[in-house]
Amino acid sequence: MSEHNEIDSDEEEFAADTLIQAIENQLESGEPAAASATLNKLTLVGYERDDILEMMAHVLAFEIDAMLDENRPFNREWYETALRALPELPPEKD
Repeated sequence: MSEHNEIDSDEEEFAADTLIQAIENQLESGEPAAASATLNKLTLVGYERDDILEMMAHVLAFEIDAMLDENRPFNREWYETALRALPELPPEKD
């Protein structure tokens, strides 16, 4: 059993790292602009960069899950709105 849990943990860590890298790429490219705006806003109110990146990655993961569940393209408008709403996170799925 513990080997299975280690694999799950490794997969989760890989997914989290991949999402963080996607956010870093968005920040570096300046697209979408909401990514940089969100980072700046949350930094100004005292959040640490790592915490901000995790919140932003959570929003990205939420939209990716919705895309896959609903078999639809990425909803950039929703994504940017959700980024700008941080630190309020999208609701957890049941």
